[in-house]
Amino acid sequence: MADSSKTERATEKKRRDERKKGNIFHSRDVVNAFGFALMVFALRLAAPLILSYSKNMMTSRLLMLRGADSLSVTSAGNIIKDLFISFLLLVAPVGLLAAACAVILTGVQTRFLFSMAKLKPQLARLNPANGFKRLFSLRSAVELLKALIKVTIIGSVVYSNLKELLTDVAKTPTMALTDVIGFLARSVYDIAMGIAIYIALFAIADYLYQWWEYEREIRMTKQELKEELKQTEGDPQIKARIRDVQRKMAAMRMMRRVPDADVVIRNPTHYAVALKYTPGEDDAPIVVAKGQDYTALKIIEVAKKHDIHITENKPLARGLYEGAEIGMPIPEEFYKPVADILAYIYRLRKSKNSRTG
Repeated sequence: MADSSKTERATEKKRRDERKKGNIFHSRDVVNAFGFALMVFALRLAAPLILSYSKNMMTSRLLMLRGADSLSVTSAGNIIKDLFISFLLLVAPVGLLAAACAVILTGVQTRFLFSMAKLKPQLARLNPANGFKRLFSLRSAVELLKALIKVTIIGSVVYSNLKELLTDVAKTPTMALTDVIGFLARSVYDIAMGIAIYIALFAIADYLYQWWEYEREIRMTKQELKEELKQTEGDPQIKARIRDVQRKMAAMRMMRRVPDADVVIRNPTHYAVALKYTPGEDDAPIVVAKGQDYTALKIIEVAKKHDIHITENKPLARGLYEGAEIGMPIPEEFYKPVADILAYIYRLRKSKNSRTG
C-alpha cells in the first residue's frame, strides 16, 4: 500500500530514476489478450490451408497404408511422427506471430526498456516475512480478483455459446465429415473470438488500473521534492555562497578599473560612478565602475589614492547609478552634464600642465 504521506506527483527526474531501476508499469493482460486475439484471427485465416494440407497428408498416408502388405509398429510410428511434424510446421508461424506480438506489445508499453536491475539478487525477497506480506497484500488481492473475473468471463462465453450450439450439435450425425469439421471449426472460432473480445476489454481496464497504481506508488513526499530540488538546482545556501563569491570577484575587477577613470561622480557617500572618456575612440563616456554605500566609499577611496578627480553632484550620481551599466556608454540624457564636468577637468589639467611647463 502506498505511503499516505506521498501526496505529490512524481517529477520527471523521479520517473527517469525509477525507469533506470526497471520500475515501470505495463499490463500483462494487454499482452495476453491481444496476443490471443491475434493468434485466433491468424488461425482463422490459415484454417483453409491447414485443413487442405491435413486432408492431403491424411489421404497420402492412408494410401500408403492401403498399398502396404502389412503395418508394423515402426511404420505406424513414422506416419504419426510425420503427421505431428507437419502439424507443427503449419501451426509454428501462428505461434511465432503471437510471440512477436507479445514482444511488440510489451516493448510499446515499456518503450523497449531492458534493465538488469530487476535481475539482481535481493536478500529481501528471500525473507519469509516479506513473502507473507506480499501474499496478503492489496496487490495480491487485486490479482486474485482479476483471475476470478477472467475465469467468469471465459466460463460465461463458453456456456452461452455451447447453449446455442446444442441444437446444431444434434444434427452432426447426419452431416458429412467435412461439414462436421467445418461446423466444429466455426464454433471454436466463434467461442475463441468471443473470449478474445471480452478479455481485450478487460485488458484495457487493467492497463488503466496499472497506470493508476504505478502513479500512486511513485508519488513523492514534500520533503523528497525539496531534496530533489536541492540536487537538481543546487543547495540554496551553496548557491548564495557562489553568488556572493561572484559578486566579490566582480567588485574586485571593477575596482581595478577605477584608476583608469577620468572622473568619479559622487552623492556624497551613497552613490559613486567612475567614468572614462577617450576622445576619438569613445562615442560617449564609459562607466568603468559604480557602487552604492560601502562600494561607493571604496570607489572614492581608490580614486583619491590614484588622484582621480572627484566631483559631487547628487542628482547626476544617482541618475548615472540607476540608468547606466558598467562597461557601457552613459545614456544620452546625461551627455550635457557629464560633458560640462569633463570639460572642466580638461581645463584644470591644461592649466596644471601649463604651470608645470
